Amino acid sequence: MSKGTPAKGRRTGKKSHIRCRRCGRHSYHFQNKRCSHCGYPDKKMRSYNWQNKKYGKRSSKK
Repeated sequence: MSKGTPAKGRRTGKKSHIRCRRCGRHSYHFQNKRCSHCGYPDKKMRSYNWQNKKYGKRSSKK
């Protein structure tokens, strides 16, 4: 088998992410068995403080 352009066509067709059962997004990793969006199969939803940025709040400095 030759290297380069002809061999690139044989690399497609592998699914790494499928649809999640809990959140419905296309972010469930098939091999790792974990959703990158909601954290399924963990009991708690995946959430971090840096996700919810407060927009429109002004600081009260004078």
